Amino acid sequence: MSDSKFTIPVVQELLDSELSERSPIPSLQEKILAIRNSLRPGQQQMADWQSGPLAISAVPGAGKSTGMAAAAAIAIARQYERSSSRRHLVVVTFTRSAAANIKAKIRKDLKKLSLPQMGFFVYTLHGLALNIASRHSDLSGLQLENVTLITPTQSHRFIRTAVEQWIANNPGIYLRLLEGHQFDGEETERLRRQSVLRTEVLPELANTVIHEAKSSGISPEKLREWSEQTTDEYAILSVAAGLYEQYQNLMRSRDFIDYDDMILAALRVLGNDSARRIEQNQVFAVFEDEAQDSSPLQTQLLEILASHAGDERDNSSPLIPHSALNLVRVGDPNQAINSTFTPADPIYFRQFCEECDRIKRLATMDQAGRSTRIIIEAANFALKWINNQSLAKTNNGQQTPDNRQVPFRFQTIRPVEVGDPQDNANPAPVGRGLELYTPRDIHHTVELLSQRVIKLFSEDPTKTSAAILVRENRQGRWLAEALTPVCKEHNIILYDVGERDRRSHVPQEILALLQFCDRPHSPDYLKAALEALVQRQLIPTQDLNALASLPEEFLYPGPLAAPQSETVQKAARLCRSLLRARLELPLYQLISFLALTLNYDQAELATADKLAERVNQQIAGNSSMGGMLSALSEIVSSERFEPVETEDSEERYTRCGQLTIITMHKAKGLDWDYVFLPFLHENLIPGRFWVPPQSQFLGDFTLSEVARAQIRAALHGESTIPDVTQAWEQAKHLKISEEYRLLYVAMTRAKVLLWMSAAQKAPFTWSKPENLQEQAPCPVFPALKLQFPECVANLAVMTK
Repeated sequence: MSDSKFTIPVVQELLDSELSERSPIPSLQEKILAIRNSLRPGQQQMADWQSGPLAISAVPGAGKSTGMAAAAAIAIARQYERSSSRRHLVVVTFTRSAAANIKAKIRKDLKKLSLPQMGFFVYTLHGLALNIASRHSDLSGLQLENVTLITPTQSHRFIRTAVEQWIANNPGIYLRLLEGHQFDGEETERLRRQSVLRTEVLPELANTVIHEAKSSGISPEKLREWSEQTTDEYAILSVAAGLYEQYQNLMRSRDFIDYDDMILAALRVLGNDSARRIEQNQVFAVFEDEAQDSSPLQTQLLEILASHAGDERDNSSPLIPHSALNLVRVGDPNQAINSTFTPADPIYFRQFCEECDRIKRLATMDQAGRSTRIIIEAANFALKWINNQSLAKTNNGQQTPDNRQVPFRFQTIRPVEVGDPQDNANPAPVGRGLELYTPRDIHHTVELLSQRVIKLFSEDPTKTSAAILVRENRQGRWLAEALTPVCKEHNIILYDVGERDRRSHVPQEILALLQFCDRPHSPDYLKAALEALVQRQLIPTQDLNALASLPEEFLYPGPLAAPQSETVQKAARLCRSLLRARLELPLYQLISFLALTLNYDQAELATADKLAERVNQQIAGNSSMGGMLSALSEIVSSERFEPVETEDSEERYTRCGQLTIITMHKAKGLDWDYVFLPFLHENLIPGRFWVPPQSQFLGDFTLSEVARAQIRAALHGESTIPDVTQAWEQAKHLKISEEYRLLYVAMTRAKVLLWMSAAQKAPFTWSKPENLQEQAPCPVFPALKLQFPECVANLAVMTK
């Protein structure tokens, strides 16, 4: 795929000719030209769009949303000028907060054009699908007043029920899984393996495959067909197809839908000739942001909607010629960071870019004004170094034509040119702009980070925005505890984003403990309760399957039982205290008691109180444990208790005078003056696939990741579906590539200072942060130190 830029055949002379023509609003063309000239070259290419397909590959900080908003306003103005029809522009983006952001920018640009702030709609992909499906409920099959929307997770009751039903219907295959690659028939081990399969391995397989297959329009029957092309001893795709089928049957029987059902329902509508023409005749074009995060079905939906209305070809076909699309897709394959836990895959946007490149409709926005030059240099170096390492391993150093064997598309961030319209573009660095530290351990990391934060905030906190980006929420929780006294002492606002997110798990945690209290001898409910207690760090991490396999022996060990270790005794004592509370407290007090037991903070306690009030209202007149569990299960499964994101969510994360702790994933699309990246260790970035010890009896791989890789190979049109070994290697490559892209995203969030560190000693797992050991740094970190020696902090001098 070429990286060369092009100019769309609507250039300056065409605009000049438009100016000379008579217009019902004489000043409109001057206003359009003023907005266009306020953009940098890459953004102008979007603003010059008038029809047909267009792919924009944009680097971080290139101003995608600003360019798209301006292009959208100009497209609406041109449509307003040349047509009296009421067609509108559809703008699609990834999240609700991004949708709110771009909507505000389009309205602002329309105001500059003296036009009504209408003629467009901004949706998330699922919002768009739901809108289409609800307008044609007879075709979509979605009666919204009768259905409940859920987001299935590995622990969701529908997934668990599907697993149990599959086991009951397939005892022979289940026994084969139970045997694994070696089994001596010992009863305790058999019980342990049963627990692992029923509560971990099979739910994880079901969850992964349902997401992957359903979002790509793949049926259980198709999975079985693909399974016949494989020869693995467990028939993984066949097992996955059975789980998927059971899940679908459960969903249909209970009138539940998930987010993929919304897309499928919208596609059913667009498969009808009449409905499709109605929808297409309302739209003159579709603009998509964050296109690298689209799944195949989502892409198909947008392409059908964006095809030329009135065209006689079968627009319901996924093979619509790109020349027939009024579709602008903007994205960055190098910022694709969701493909290992969602069905999104950057390959689809790359393919769209390749198609557009062939017809000279590919543009590159490679100028970025967000960051200072040294940060841009560091990000560009990291990209090239990682790609070179990947090429050396995967392709003997030979670059592949389509770049699919490497984590990144070969695209360099360039600073903006002199006279760029953006205020303070490529700002001057603070200090050297890039600082690289190798502390002794994680405690020394906090000490160095605190010193730097105090100094930065002492100058002018009202103009200072800063964030610490972590790979895991557990790191963020540990950091928040360590930094809280320092921030209080120096009047620095510390905002832990993960703390707020954790409140949304309150109903699920309470439900897990109540289900255990109701049925303490259920291995599943005992394990779920123990997982909640471990997550809250109330009991030590340990082999929960071993405890859950024999609930009676764990809770009330007899005189002949083997002595329990101190960690097991602590867990058993806490569980017994929960059971006593169930007997001694009235029902209406149970939720509040459990919230206190889980050591919730003030905000979490408030959430639990709200939950208790809601549940007690629902079971008024039928006050029983069964009623409470039913009401709580409904709240958890329907997700109606989740807090709604407000439109200022991004602003809340990037406020001046605040130090924000946030995960790298959640930081995408945001930026701060100062960004701190601590704990850059190889075991997390790029990490490695680790088969949990409890499931190693199945082999040196996980069923879910093998299935994912096999499904993607089939979807990508590979000649053969890989065997288990090949699929596991492909899954590893996908994981490593995505982790490196995540680091790249994190690095490019910084404007004037990027602070990076890899301590010599760190925890192997952050569930036990006190257990420090020597940890190798992320491989790119030493390379950065060699490339930028002037940015390496001299700790010997600093500690004197």
